[in-house]
Amino acid sequence: METATAIFLATLAAGTPLVFAALGELVAEKSGVLNLGVEGMMIAGAVLAFLVAAETGVLWLGVLAAVLAGAAMAALFAVVTLSFQANQVAAGLALTIFGIGASAYLGLDYTGVALKGIGPVDIPVLGELPVIGPLLFALDPLVYLSFVMFAAVVWFLYRTKAGLVLRGIGESPASAHAIGYPVIGIRYLAVLFGGAMAGLGGAYLALAYTPLWVEAMTAGRGWIALALVVFGTWRPGRVMLGAYLFGGITIVQFHVQAIGIDLPPQVLSMLPYLATIVVLVLISRHAGMIRINAPASLGMSYHPAA
Repeated sequence: METATAIFLATLAAGTPLVFAALGELVAEKSGVLNLGVEGMMIAGAVLAFLVAAETGVLWLGVLAAVLAGAAMAALFAVVTLSFQANQVAAGLALTIFGIGASAYLGLDYTGVALKGIGPVDIPVLGELPVIGPLLFALDPLVYLSFVMFAAVVWFLYRTKAGLVLRGIGESPASAHAIGYPVIGIRYLAVLFGGAMAGLGGAYLALAYTPLWVEAMTAGRGWIALALVVFGTWRPGRVMLGAYLFGGITIVQFHVQAIGIDLPPQVLSMLPYLATIVVLVLISRHAGMIRINAPASLGMSYHPAA
């Protein structure tokens, strides 16, 4: 039971940065904007979170810096693609390359530096309950925040008029503009939210999951988050379950080694990315499902004057 509890908690921890990044990208894509710069925004959030926390000693100030860094990167992407009508795919790839390079430079003097990190919440009595205590009442605050953000995204998209407008813009921006909605402004807000969430995912990696700065510490999680949106067919619940599924696959590699299965460590490190490819191949066989659930204007530039 203790082993199962440890695996469950490790799966939650490994999946949390994916939850943040994937939910943020989901909202952006629901508005019709495809931002392939999630990896770059995550690593920018991670390095700024670590630098600010290391210099100030205030971990939550680092989290705030990560959110702002992710939003700033997203704002750059939004200006290029929404205001200047640049290709969204090319701009997203450039954003990722920029984020990876900038983070390597900014974090150069902090490589190998460790912080205490954000620890679990200590809830008296409840946290000491057998089995249930560690599972429900001994998680770190950012894991609880991921639950809150999931509920907020679901409520916003499917229970509010603003969410309906956002989804409508993703389906037909011209129609939304014709009835008076500021399409570009709303898309700006959606992209900024996606960037802030990606930065938050990076902060979790740098300050809670592994509070030790290592160059390229996101290790492709931004790309997995992008794949999760497709895997979840643009539905928040499926996206979150997918994040924990991939988190579990990440944890499996450590337990495979622990029980003595003789596999090269390189093969085990490949597992999350191999799973991503397999899932996307399987989903691509059902093109109809993708067409039905994907926003109709996803990745298409739009300007009211066009």
